[in-house]
Amino acid sequence: MAIIDRQTATLALAHALSAAERGLPVIPLSATKLPALRSPHRDSPEPVLCRGECGLTGHGVHDATTDPAGIRALFAAAPWATGYGIACGRPPHHLIGIDLDTKSQTDSLAALQHLALQHLFTIPATVTVLTPSGGRHLWLTGPSDVVVPNSASRLAPGIDIRGAGGYLVGPGSVTAHGAYRLAPGTAHLGPAPCPRPLLRLIAPPVRPHHRTAPPRPATNQGEGLVQFVLAAQEGQRNTRLFWAACRAYENGFGEALAEALTWAAVQAGLTEHEARATIASAARLHAGRHGQP
Repeated sequence: MAIIDRQTATLALAHALSAAERGLPVIPLSATKLPALRSPHRDSPEPVLCRGECGLTGHGVHDATTDPAGIRALFAAAPWATGYGIACGRPPHHLIGIDLDTKSQTDSLAALQHLALQHLFTIPATVTVLTPSGGRHLWLTGPSDVVVPNSASRLAPGIDIRGAGGYLVGPGSVTAHGAYRLAPGTAHLGPAPCPRPLLRLIAPPVRPHHRTAPPRPATNQGEGLVQFVLAAQEGQRNTRLFWAACRAYENGFGEALAEALTWAAVQAGLTEHEARATIASAARLHAGRHGQP
């Protein structure tokens, strides 16, 4: 069994290095499809806003690299890795993954074909990866100036989108449920450009550059937290908002600062629904820690 595991790990590294040669940033994955390396901040009592700036590994997709030495180091630190993940939204390909799931009650491929007819685009021939469950991943590329967010069944039931901050399980990976493999006839293909009508469906609308006036908070406390959220970059927005909301509730002015935090998060790029849901999560966490109903 140890020999099989070693062979699996060796093959995973080989596939990861091959993907990196094509400009695809990779990370090692465990058999659960999760990043193989645990966060170095996992025991911190407070959320740590770190995407690798600390110089340590274990930051999930933020560890992804195309550097062969770096990839070997990641796999050496995770000898139990049986697969690899490919970071989406990163140059040079700005990969977008269309995950067609078979677990939903609807036919996700048929749903995508219906969207293509409805919005007048053609599903291009592209790299296609078959999943152990019978689903498939379509690889597309996006323009460098468009940030495609991750989503689950928002486009249609059974269709998930892997975008900035997400990753796809690479072909050749072995998981607890089986292996991921390239679909016959697609091995020679590169990721095709995402059709513009489809891109408009999966990317958020461009926000105006002007900023509306912030709501006046019911308290003068927390201005620093509002500025902290306002300065969030792509990939930090939810984390920064959650952290700031937690601090506000811990200091007794969470409700008073909620509208100002929501405004700041929207200005930073979240939707109002996303912002309010994140703040509500922080409120529930605070209530749970203090035994509130």
